Amino acid sequence: MNPIFNKDFIVQYYETDQRGFARPVALLNYLQSAAGDHAALLGVAVSDLRKSGHTWVLSRVHLAMESYPRAGDTVTIRTWPAVRDNLFTVRDFELLDAAGTTIGRATTSWAVLNIKTRRPVKLADVLPIYPLNPERALNDPFSTLPQLETSENEMRLPVLRGDLDINRHVNNTVYAGWALETIPDEVDSRYRLAAIEIGFRSEALFGETIVARSAKTAESGCFIHCIESESDGRELARLRTHWLPLENPQH
Repeated sequence: MNPIFNKDFIVQYYETDQRGFARPVALLNYLQSAAGDHAALLGVAVSDLRKSGHTWVLSRVHLAMESYPRAGDTVTIRTWPAVRDNLFTVRDFELLDAAGTTIGRATTSWAVLNIKTRRPVKLADVLPIYPLNPERALNDPFSTLPQLETSENEMRLPVLRGDLDINRHVNNTVYAGWALETIPDEVDSRYRLAAIEIGFRSEALFGETIVARSAKTAESGCFIHCIESESDGRELARLRTHWLPLENPQH
């Protein structure tokens, strides 16, 4: 069993933004796809865990991009499990262009959930032994993301059936899309997303309405985000995004 797995993706036109670059949500979907394929090879796919009444849940994501691919470009996702402790395992990623140059890095933290109790379980009780690669793509200790105190931008959105995954809750990449919708037009048109961090806190379910909020921080180019359930105020996710000026805002 190889601790490192590679998967190629060709960026499709429907995955690009108004400037022709791959959307961050598309790249997050690539990471999820590569992670799932590698987990299957290691014998720890969702389908393997569900046989014993368990499933994977994503706790944290941190994606940092140096440059974005365009439609038609090939992106190689290089991924490996880096750390495994009592309740959490860390899986890291590198995003490479066709020349093998690193254009992005990501790190993620996962837990195994008992489907009936909805509580995390000890990994050693559920997962077989598999090889690790201790190299870290991003050395993030996953400190708690800051809470949004005052909202400057706000949007309400319904949870649709198309947002759900096999666990029947909202797929993790959807939260990123919700949060990015609250970024002001003047930022989206003149800046690019350099990094996004997501901390998942509660499940969103079909039929709910979510409220996505954001605000600038004192740090230049930084926004804090919060996703909440409108009905009961549950905090579903916290996010932090970092933005850098575009070299050519018109293109």
